[in-house]
Amino acid sequence: MAIALSAPWDDLTFMSPLSEARAERLVAFLGDGLHGVVVDVGCGWSELLLRVVTAAPESTGIGIDLDGDAIKEGRRRGDDRGLSSRLTLVDVDAAEALPDRADAIICVGATHAWAPPDQPDEPLHYERALQRMRALLTRGGRLVYGDGIWSRPPTPAAIAALGGREDEMITLAELVDVATRTGFAVVGAHEASTDEWDDFESGYNACYARWLAAHPADHEDAAEVRDRARAQQAAYLSGYRNVLGLGYLQLIAV
Repeated sequence: MAIALSAPWDDLTFMSPLSEARAERLVAFLGDGLHGVVVDVGCGWSELLLRVVTAAPESTGIGIDLDGDAIKEGRRRGDDRGLSSRLTLVDVDAAEALPDRADAIICVGATHAWAPPDQPDEPLHYERALQRMRALLTRGGRLVYGDGIWSRPPTPAAIAALGGREDEMITLAELVDVATRTGFAVVGAHEASTDEWDDFESGYNACYARWLAAHPADHEDAAEVRDRARAQQAAYLSGYRNVLGLGYLQLIAV
């Protein structure tokens, strides 16, 4: 039987290393003059999408994610905020739910949605993803794009902890070049800070602390939960901390 851990939204605001200050700037960028459709690919529980739809009262939102439980949480939040009539959240593959055109797009941590199905272990397909999103956007449409980058050359410890490969990601400078040649003007290029990463990893790992606090120390699953917590903490703190980054680009289709 699977161990019942708390949902990530119990301890995280966003499913990425994203501070309130950065989120506010991204929402303002996307919501400025937005009157049409904003699409969030890999929306999770849709917190960023909900904020954009709130900030742009004449907009409608479409959120797409394969996690059905996260989609249910997003719908609950949308209902609570009175946004259900302007919000469509679906737990299907992006290819099945994307509209023909969009006025704004959010894509954070979902580059893999555009990976060729026969190349699951390839490096991240940044260029393919950005090309596909540029094709969806009207000229002048806005995109907030975020995904993994190398903050510095990957170490063996980081690669081992991530279970990846040295060429899996690129640098922020290289990502900006990709965005430029795929038809975007770059308004902002930033990287998640160490504090944002520490907050994210702490929140991600908090489900284990919640479980251990709610169950006796001699529970049959306690040792496994403690091992999972230690492994996650070690992977981050002794592995990919300050090596794995997350780049955030604010882009306008040109």
